[in-house]
Amino acid sequence: MTVEGNAIRLKFNHHEGLKSSDGKPLKQFAIAGSDQQFVWADAKIDGDMIVVSSPSVVEPVAVRYAWANNPDGCNLSNASDLPAVPFRTDDWPGGSDKIP
Repeated sequence: MTVEGNAIRLKFNHHEGLKSSDGKPLKQFAIAGSDQQFVWADAKIDGDMIVVSSPSVVEPVAVRYAWANNPDGCNLSNASDLPAVPFRTDDWPGGSDKIP
């Protein structure tokens, strides 16, 4: 994970190509600043990385993907159509209770 201005760039070690499994924009990404308040975010594939941002978070520090008990619409996968598992870049307490 690298912070780039108002966005976070995520790089994956074992991705074999990233894509949206349904051809639609990526879903279930949330981003937070130092206040630890997550908001839904825009996520775009950029080569072998994903760039996550939201106009509501000017200085992001963490990203979560599909971080809920029953996430709906998760569509990040690799070129072999294997879905990405839920993940988070933070270690804040509270589990999924801070997702919007």
